[in-house]
Amino acid sequence: MTRDPINRLLGSAMWFPMGSRLASIGMVITSPRLQDQGTGRWLMQHILARTDQRTKVLNATKAAYRLYLSLDFVPRKTVFQHNGIIHCVPSAADRARPSRPDDLEAMVELDAQAYGANRAALLAKVLALSEGTVLERGGEVTGFALRRKFGRGNVIGPIVAETEEDAIILIQPHVAALQGQFARVDTRAKEGPLRRYLSEAGIALFDTVTTMTLGDVPLQGPVTTFGLVNQAVG
Repeated sequence: MTRDPINRLLGSAMWFPMGSRLASIGMVITSPRLQDQGTGRWLMQHILARTDQRTKVLNATKAAYRLYLSLDFVPRKTVFQHNGIIHCVPSAADRARPSRPDDLEAMVELDAQAYGANRAALLAKVLALSEGTVLERGGEVTGFALRRKFGRGNVIGPIVAETEEDAIILIQPHVAALQGQFARVDTRAKEGPLRRYLSEAGIALFDTVTTMTLGDVPLQGPVTTFGLVNQAVG
């Protein structure tokens, strides 16, 4: 963080360790009057020095996109920010069950497959603040979704599943629980079943950001992150 001579906060940048080899960068914010004076670049140079040999990943707003390009970040995927007041609950298969504390180990493993790094500490903290659903096949957890208070209302994420159809099954109980309330989902899913479901529920497309990386891209699969924890950590 940086402050002016009378201790007012003028800018911030944070990085979050994701396992031992990956860093997620977020909360890169500068005072509007300093944006043209290189403050964002100065903050990022500090972050890059501290993250050293780690692969870096971030979600770039349109305003910051050119800065990250100049720092050799490579654009990878678009994140579609959906939000709005839930006004209906579209139909979906009723196969998700509430998550339990003993599901954490399976959630961590699925999230690591989807994200490319072990985020056990993060998931444990998020789960403690969340209501969760899981999907099982053959007695094994194959997907999960969490919701928690966030910003103006609630965020549904992370959402980890094998298919978009499974992601819809996982979020349907959350959508039902939040009817009449503001909800947000950040997803990299292209136009298809999941985003149509969100729009039908009232969680409409609001904006986009771009996932960018610097360094080796983590190996991912066979499950997919259909909903981010939030924009800052992915």
